[in-house]
Amino acid sequence: MSSRPVFSKSEYAYSEIKRRVLADELQAGTTVNQEVLAAELSMSTTPVREALKRLATEGLVRLDTHRNARITELTASEARSLYEVRHRLDPLAVELAAQRRSAEDIGRITGTLETLEPLTAGDGVEAFAAHRAFHRALYTASANPLLVEVLEGLWDKADRYRQLGLRVRSAEPIDVERVREEHAALATAVIDGQAQEAAEAMTRHVASSLGRRALEALEAEA
Repeated sequence: MSSRPVFSKSEYAYSEIKRRVLADELQAGTTVNQEVLAAELSMSTTPVREALKRLATEGLVRLDTHRNARITELTASEARSLYEVRHRLDPLAVELAAQRRSAEDIGRITGTLETLEPLTAGDGVEAFAAHRAFHRALYTASANPLLVEVLEGLWDKADRYRQLGLRVRSAEPIDVERVREEHAALATAVIDGQAQEAAEAMTRHVASSLGRRALEALEAEA
């Protein structure tokens, strides 16, 4: 018997449309028609409409009064807002994580770090998912559900700017090694209970992040 997960049509539509947005196959500013999407996905418009409504709540699309959806634009204003929130809340999350992490948290952090590689141009959704899983393990260890909810809610928006950061400038070997060292330092500080070191490591990580690179590129265009 197959062990593959079974998705509802609306869940499949949501996952596939979201993948296309994050992979820039549906580019920012593009208008897409629900009926066209439904035909491409071999389903009726009802699950597609449900999927688009869900994506709208995440800020990835905007629905109009017709049967269309517009992929939200990437802007310097939103990039700066995301960066400002991350610059404050990510360090707080790992500081709390270093104080509160459990044995289960440590296992998750260690396990996700082992499968994590720095993001590079051409990476698919799987690489971004692994990146998210590592950071989620750190956030979850904070034992602050509200903080985790806020950071999780921003992640999909932030991934689009990470993609832009990679398109602006491909990662060089020195960047890849730096990010690998930053991830290892974050994991070590949290696992060892070094709260201040964890917060400082995350502050450096955010300051040199792909989101920051995207912000600088968008501000330069303005």
